[in-house]
Formats: sequence, structure tokens, C-alpha cells
Amino acid sequence: MTEAAAMDPLTIAEDWKNLGRQVAVATVIETWGSAPRPIGSHLVIDQDGHFEGSVSGGCVEGEVISEAMDVLQSGSAKMLEFGVADETAWRVGLSCGGRIRVYVERLA
Repeated sequence: MTEAAAMDPLTIAEDWKNLGRQVAVATVIETWGSAPRPIGSHLVIDQDGHFEGSVSGGCVEGEVISEAMDVLQSGSAKMLEFGVADETAWRVGLSCGGRIRVYVERLA
């Protein structure tokens, strides 16, 4: 496996799933303004809270990981939105002036 492939979050998710772990994938599906990561960026999370990748350059990852743990428990996907006008965004650190929408789903 190449170094680039080894670091790809979706490859990591597949490896974790093959090892029997429960895995959630968070994907940036929309951005507005000065967004920290582009559309298509991924963060993968397992049932123990291990994670790889990024959906926000670090500013909202903690909140996304917390929501991903709920998705792993319930099996129900979630749509998350963070933006500078959103009180949650300030609390979790997305103060770059942009907005992002992140879809979180459990891998079957």
C-alpha cells in the first residue's frame, strides 16, 4: 500500500470495518464562504472514538466525533451544519467566517 493510500480516511474506514469495528463516516457535502476544508473531505470514526481525517481543519471535529458516536449507537444518519452565525460554531471553534454542512453515516 502506498503512503497516500495508507492515509486516505476511506481506506482506513474500510480497513477498520474489515477488522470488525463499527465505523461512521463524516463527509463535507456543502461549504459557503471561507470554509476550512473542501467538499468531499472525510473524517472516519470507530466505536472507541478513534478517528482519522478531517472535516474542518480541527475546529469542529470534537462535535462531529460526538455526533458520530450517536450515529453508531442509533444507526440513523445525521446532517450537521456549522457556521459563524451559529452559536454552536463559536462554541466549537468555527470562527473562520464560513459555513459547512457535514453528513454523518454508519457504514453497513
